[in-house]
Amino acid sequence: MSNRFEFWIGNRYVRSRSNNSFVSLISAISMLGIAIAVTVLIVVMSVVNGFERELKDRLLAMTAHASIEGVEGELADTADLIETALLNPRVRAVAPFVDGKALLVFEKQISGVELRGIEPQQEEAVSGIANVMQEGALGDLRGGDFNIVLGVELAAALDVTVGDKVTVTLAEGRVTPAGILPRTKRFTVSGLYRVGMYEFDRRLAFINIGDAQKLYRKRDAVSGLRLAVTEIYEAPAIVREVALANGKEVLISDWTRRHVNFFRSIQITKSILFVILMMVIAVAAFNIVSTLVMVVKDKQSDIAILRTIGARPVSILRIFVTQGSIVGVTGTLVGVVAGVLLALNLESIIGFFESAFGIKFLAADVYFISDLPSDLQLGDVALIAVIALALALLSTLYPAWVAAKTAPAEALRYD
Repeated sequence: MSNRFEFWIGNRYVRSRSNNSFVSLISAISMLGIAIAVTVLIVVMSVVNGFERELKDRLLAMTAHASIEGVEGELADTADLIETALLNPRVRAVAPFVDGKALLVFEKQISGVELRGIEPQQEEAVSGIANVMQEGALGDLRGGDFNIVLGVELAAALDVTVGDKVTVTLAEGRVTPAGILPRTKRFTVSGLYRVGMYEFDRRLAFINIGDAQKLYRKRDAVSGLRLAVTEIYEAPAIVREVALANGKEVLISDWTRRHVNFFRSIQITKSILFVILMMVIAVAAFNIVSTLVMVVKDKQSDIAILRTIGARPVSILRIFVTQGSIVGVTGTLVGVVAGVLLALNLESIIGFFESAFGIKFLAADVYFISDLPSDLQLGDVALIAVIALALALLSTLYPAWVAAKTAPAEALRYD
């Protein structure tokens, strides 16, 4: 009965329209401040999580889990190494590749590019390039046809479309009676891909591995092998096992080693943003202190009357803790609902503003990812809500303690 009585009075104080409109305004501002801070923190954490997820997915779409390369830049007689790799139960697939630098020329446009020679079917098993094709198919890279697949940004820079012929020029020249001339070869654009990362879409092109071997005069040698493993976070240990089992001197690498700075910077940024925005929630929550202090001053006579009819100090404390808690809980719930709704629909909202105003929030040539992703995680939402509620509850303790210490005789002396 006592708890119901205290909650009822605390709830009435929140909903009452007292003559002191300033107190009501401060209470509403406190509630709104908590709601906005919680909303912003949920959205920001969702965006950071989205960046981390998209970065990992897009990197792994173009980068193998692990790779084995020759010490001198090429591997010959790879059959034994491929067999050794496939004997490892944690290796799903292996694909050879040939890497090289070149210039692409189309009419008056010219661009540097990294050429990667692949075997289409084997490449599909170790990367997700086939899933990001916009036009054409990866299988069109047949040996002897001299087809090439470009990223959409590279195609736009060269102003080419599927079916156009581009000239591949190598820095390595050939000796002729007229002197040293660069080696060139005409390729037909058979497809376009878009992974959403400027680093790949603008600088990487694919050709058939046989065509690459002819172009770079590697005969049957390759630059290395790309591995797909069953556990991506165990890639460093798995590729090391394969290299040691083969027994030959090779260079090994994996996706964590090549891109570790990206993920480390995201984690650091996420931690810093969380602390900064949590301080904003703390400021909003501690506004409850000023609100309750003014309410306690405004309700001195009510407190005195309650004490004279038998209310204990702990009951007075509970009344004002209840009032402050209602403000904190309401603000947190409103913030959680608004934050979740915004995070779930953020990509659609951003897309609407970009199309309506003709702007681009993330420039493709500046940021690694040109889209603004969002990945709402319930763990983050729960943590934010709990911390916001805890701060709001802590903010009620001092004013409620002051109210509980009020002496009835002093409060009623001038009434």
